[in-house]
Parts: sequence; C-alpha cells; structure tokens
Amino acid sequence: MAKERVPCFGATPLTLGGEPLFIGENYWDKITQDWGSAETGTFIRAAEIKHGRSAMLATVGFAFHKLGITFNNISPHEYLSITKGIKFADLAAMTPLDAMKSLPAESLTQMFCAIAAIEIYELTHRDGEIKTGERVAPGLQPGGLTGDLGWNPLNIKVDDRRRLVELQNGRAAMFAICAWVAHDAVPGSVPLNLPWP
Repeated sequence: MAKERVPCFGATPLTLGGEPLFIGENYWDKITQDWGSAETGTFIRAAEIKHGRSAMLATVGFAFHKLGITFNNISPHEYLSITKGIKFADLAAMTPLDAMKSLPAESLTQMFCAIAAIEIYELTHRDGEIKTGERVAPGLQPGGLTGDLGWNPLNIKVDDRRRLVELQNGRAAMFAICAWVAHDAVPGSVPLNLPWP
C-alpha cells in the first residue's frame, strides 16, 4: 500500500504551467514516502531551517567584516584576548577566514558551547518546557525536531508566507557564504571563468 503524499512546502518563486515549482520535489517524495515518513520530512525541513539560519548569521558576519564594521571600530576595548595578545584591529586587517584561524582555542570553545546549549535545548524541550521522565528525548522522537525553539520576543505571527521567506533566504545565504568562503580560500575560484565574455 502506497503511503500518502506529504506536501512539499518551500516552493521556489519559479512556476511551471501556473504551478509553483519545487526543485528537488522527486527527492522529497522519496524521503517522505519511499525511505521515510512525514516525520522524516519534518526532520529534514528542521535541518534545512537550522542550516539556513546559521548561514544567514555567517553571511551577515562575513559582510560586516568585509565592510569594516568590526569590533576595533565599535568596541571600547582594544583586545580580544589580552593574555594571547590578540587585538581586534589585527583581526580586522585579515580576511574573515584568516581571522577565524587566528582565534585562540578558548574563543572556539565558547562558540562550540553556545551552539551545544541551543542543540541540547532543542533536544530536551517541547512547547517551551523541559520534558523529564521520557524514555527518549523529545527531539529524538519522530517529528520531534521542528526548528522552532519557541523564541519569538517580538511576538511576530509566523504564517506560511514567513516560513517560506525564511526558507528561501536561508537557501540564498547558504549559497552566498559558500561562494564567499571559496573566494577567500581559493583565489580566482569565484566568479567562475566562463567561456563567454
């Protein structure tokens, strides 16, 4: 017996015959019908939202660095680390990739711990409350990871249009940060040398 088709949310702005076009819809059907279920689709969508949000933050940080909006210009402090002798101005003079490589281990540990705290929160909470006494963490149960951390300080009404905008902006940011990192890491890699003028 065939499984019921799971609607594919997040169509691109392109249309084909008046219908919105979703690139990858064939794989969506395989993921949610052949290889998994609707809960698998929820997990995949949550992963896309999470990666999109991370890419949007990375893109903004990368752009700020390139535009010179760095801590040496806006912070009253001169040093990122006095004990390691790292100044904000030294990091601002580097490319964003070189600046990341120059951070002390303690800085990277702080970033890792902040990300880990968000991940643990998402795994252990449901509807804004920690769930205890459950055999399997809420985030590991079918359909448990949704990408909704319950943080909405402006009380914005999240409707389908806002969800679609977040997905599409996240997708664009993933491409942008990949291109920018490739450009800095491999000189001449972006833009591509195309055969036409």
